[in-house]
Amino acid sequence: MTGTEAIAYIHSCNWQKHAPGLGRIRALLHALGDPQAGMKFVHVAGTNGKGSTCALLASMLQEAPYRVGLNTSPYLVTFHERIQVDGVMISDEALARLTERVRPAAEAMAEHPTEFELITAIALLYFKECGCDIVVLEVGLGGALDASNVIDVPEVAVLTAMGMDHMELLGPTLTDIAEAKAGIIKHGGKVVSYGGCPEADAVFQTVCRERGAALRAVDFSRLRQRRLDLTGSAFDFAPYEGLEIPLAGTYQMKNASTAITAIEVLREKGWIIPEEAVRRGLAAVSWPGRFELLRREPTVLLDGAHNAHGMTAAAESLRALFPGQKIVFLLGVLADKNVEQMLEVLTPLARRVFTVRPDSPRALGAETLCRLLQERGSSAEMCETVAEGVRAALGCAGAEGVVCALGSLYFSGDVRFAVKQLCEEP
Repeated sequence: MTGTEAIAYIHSCNWQKHAPGLGRIRALLHALGDPQAGMKFVHVAGTNGKGSTCALLASMLQEAPYRVGLNTSPYLVTFHERIQVDGVMISDEALARLTERVRPAAEAMAEHPTEFELITAIALLYFKECGCDIVVLEVGLGGALDASNVIDVPEVAVLTAMGMDHMELLGPTLTDIAEAKAGIIKHGGKVVSYGGCPEADAVFQTVCRERGAALRAVDFSRLRQRRLDLTGSAFDFAPYEGLEIPLAGTYQMKNASTAITAIEVLREKGWIIPEEAVRRGLAAVSWPGRFELLRREPTVLLDGAHNAHGMTAAAESLRALFPGQKIVFLLGVLADKNVEQMLEVLTPLARRVFTVRPDSPRALGAETLCRLLQERGSSAEMCETVAEGVRAALGCAGAEGVVCALGSLYFSGDVRFAVKQLCEEP
């Protein structure tokens, strides 16, 4: 089996045909020797900011220095991004070898595991094989019934910013969504919560109390912005002063504050993470596709905002960085998102919107999205391909304008490739 064949096999497993639950992943991991047993984890759930918080945590832990596994989703350019050790993606050889090991165990099961369950099993085997001291593990969907929740009590469970997403699977209210995500709170565990959402906060407090878990909300009164520009930000998070991250976006300082709070909990548990490791880790973090500057003249930004909550955070950052300026948007969204709410946030900032269809079976058609925008009175134009949309958006913006591509992580790789090609044209 090659790496390409391994990925094709993993993608062939349709998760939508399976009922949610931990039975399959438990059975699969047991057949593989329970690689998760005895490993140390930081478990991260939430609506927005999960990936950034995971990347920030992994980077600080690496600088401590510990051997750190990182498992995230989805990927932007290559599948291998999802499974990393010390910032290095899993190799084709390792991916193929571990998939070959997992496949017979999976196919011997009465009900075949889902795609995400296979990825989780492969990642845990890889982290065990690499001798990771600690693994930063991102929840795929929800929490309670997510395959990642097969682990025992993590060193710390982190709950990032909460909002409305995946309502068809998690429930129609913020309370329902929070209850699903609170599933990662284990008896006697340590929990860090981003907070700021009263309905979710009430759920987390109740669940922690019932399970004897210690809850710590991030204290954002400690946060003070020093600088924000397209190269990143500088901030204080008392008692730390002059921290820097190469991530633009007003929301990234809050994600960093959440990650630092989790680091403080880890220190209390005996992990040795000096202040210099915190500083170096924050400064060295890399997390593409989140308010990422792809080029200048015109300024082209790529952001992973894929729901109304994320769109609000992106709009806040655009207003902070380009006060009073209208933005040219390249927009592609998934049909199962709250598209109307997303457009309500975006349209007041829009000079013109070019719509495309992300590469996902769940994607909303570019023509339908264009019509929805026009019905709201926005200037919008449909494009057949992402490359066509990028070219049109850059042409509309002109050298002094701003283009922001957002709406789905599923078209981020195509946007990056198209922008790179245009930059290389004579």
